[in-house]
Amino acid sequence: MLPAAWRAPLATLAAVWLAVFLVTWREWLAMFGQWWNSSTYNHILFVPLILAWLVWHRREELLKLPPEPWWPGLFPFAGALFVWLVGSVSGFDLFAQSGAVGALIIGVMVILGPRIAAGLALPLGYMLFLIPFGDELVPALQMVTAEIVIWLTEASGIPAEIEGVFIDTPVGLFEVAEACSGVKFLVAMTALGVLVAATCFRRWRSRLLFMAVALSLPIVANGIRAWATIYIAQSQGIAFAEGFDHIFYGWVFFAIIMFLLLAIAWRWAERHPDDAAIDPEHIMESQTLARMAEYRISLRAALLGSLVVVLAFVGWNLAALRVEAALPDQVYLPGVKGWQAARTPQGLAWQPRAGGADHRLLGRYANVQGQAVDVSLAIYAKQTDKADAAAFGEGALPPDTPWRWVGQGEGTGTYGSENLFALGRYRRLAQTSYYREPLLTGSALRLKLATMRDRLLLRPNPTATLILSAEERQGRPAAELLADFRRAIGSEGAWMDGILQSR
Repeated sequence: MLPAAWRAPLATLAAVWLAVFLVTWREWLAMFGQWWNSSTYNHILFVPLILAWLVWHRREELLKLPPEPWWPGLFPFAGALFVWLVGSVSGFDLFAQSGAVGALIIGVMVILGPRIAAGLALPLGYMLFLIPFGDELVPALQMVTAEIVIWLTEASGIPAEIEGVFIDTPVGLFEVAEACSGVKFLVAMTALGVLVAATCFRRWRSRLLFMAVALSLPIVANGIRAWATIYIAQSQGIAFAEGFDHIFYGWVFFAIIMFLLLAIAWRWAERHPDDAAIDPEHIMESQTLARMAEYRISLRAALLGSLVVVLAFVGWNLAALRVEAALPDQVYLPGVKGWQAARTPQGLAWQPRAGGADHRLLGRYANVQGQAVDVSLAIYAKQTDKADAAAFGEGALPPDTPWRWVGQGEGTGTYGSENLFALGRYRRLAQTSYYREPLLTGSALRLKLATMRDRLLLRPNPTATLILSAEERQGRPAAELLADFRRAIGSEGAWMDGILQSR
């Protein structure tokens, strides 16, 4: 039976959560779509059940603590909604989703108080695993896996050469593709590791040691799995090795590693399953929490303050989302001194991705020797979640094509560089610049920060993505061709400005 002292606070918390859900429903809908449709995040579908279990396991001890609405919590509550606002207006999904989840977490502290928030520290912290993150680690994990694979391949006596994420062996060329990076494995094991570390161990040293094992085990194991595929292929053929890899990795390998992790926790566990999850007497005796609890307010004031904060950020968000730069009806790629428009076909079709762009220009220029440079310019009146120049999957590496990312090339502050490879023989260098006046950068992060600043200050600035690319095997290194082309156009920012101001 729920004590009377808890009924009104829980009803008020439900009202605040409902208000946050209504404001951030787009983020929750997007998150659920990723949980349901992406195999990397399917495990998150179990997180709400885990959260319910963690709260239920603490229910008897929690009911011994008094709900005490806490007005200083309104400041971090506003901070979480500010993070949501920043992500919402800039199209930075990770920020927007983090803010949406963070507002729910801190709402508990505002309505129920610091003591109960301390008792719910684990479930509240575990709510962060509702945020789908990990895709950003894919390139780094590909490179780590490739390094493990080449070391094991050479150690096992198989001659091999590595270039980026490609490994050439006597039976064929292997790629450590995005699906082989192990990110699905790592993200799921991180969530499991945190849960086990928090519930099975008492000392922070033990928890940190266990997490070190939980994070390193899937990375090393994924490298061993990828090496085993190559090793089996040397004697049984690539087709057999790929089939074995999919079946073994999908149904057996993950279960084996998870069993090993749980076995470690079981062997060295410091907590008994029947132990109380929290100590309410220790929480009530804490001087720090007692001093924090002195800043209590009435439940009605906490509800009113929370709703005022929510409505303030709703108004700011609506105003920011209406900000849109004026663009010309038509834009054209201008002539470039010493270069002419070329009609020669590409060795292998290549076209960068620019989802949601308001204008898209694609051109091919050739110098007097016939050496060609491909130009892609995407222009956006505003950045949103569906029109984000720096989003994952946008840019020089077109998805669902033969093109693969090999590694980073040499870049500068004004452009980033990527080496692309396809079908074992086509190579291409692509250099990407982002422009948002006055910023010209090769950093997607710097672009996002500039976008956030402008949208929050209600400044309408367009965004442009310029990608210059050249094929190798034109009698000259692609990097030299692109450098010549850059010298011909002069300042990239001024060049793009001229296109943006064309009428």
